[in-house]
Amino acid sequence: MKDRQFQGKTSSKKHSSEENFFRKHVRLIFFLYLLVVIKVIIFKYPLDHLRAIAASWRKEVILEGLDTANFTLFKTIRMYIDYSYKLNSFENLVGNIVVFVPFGFLLPYVIKWGRNFLVMLLNSFVFVLGIEVFQLFSAFGAFDVDDILLNCFGAVLGYMAYLAYETIKRRYTS
Repeated sequence: MKDRQFQGKTSSKKHSSEENFFRKHVRLIFFLYLLVVIKVIIFKYPLDHLRAIAASWRKEVILEGLDTANFTLFKTIRMYIDYSYKLNSFENLVGNIVVFVPFGFLLPYVIKWGRNFLVMLLNSFVFVLGIEVFQLFSAFGAFDVDDILLNCFGAVLGYMAYLAYETIKRRYTS
């Protein structure tokens, strides 16, 4: 009887240790993922080009971002669909979705309350909105409300993949 109790305690300690190891690595992966997203979306141009953009920062240039910004939901998506034969529509639409799938999948492993759908959605929305607002005022990209929609949809798909993975994992471990 004592052997079983002892084995149970060491087994739970081993499980806890493995869980901590997993959580630390997932946090590192999530952090690196966020850095890659920022690099790909915000700092996508060569350094010299970014320096030239930053050198042109003046009130008028920053206000130009407001003129080129898309604040109309589905405007860009509709344009990509209407002119799909001319533009790289598929890459833009799918790319905006796919880039945020890892966000929705990894966040529940990084923070406990990230397992709540609304918390995950709010976190993805705030992160994406931050990127878009930065692009609006920095001229390192263009603000587009459709990007926010597509990015958040990607996070939702990632969250659904997380739920599916956890369901399958529970079935096989029990």
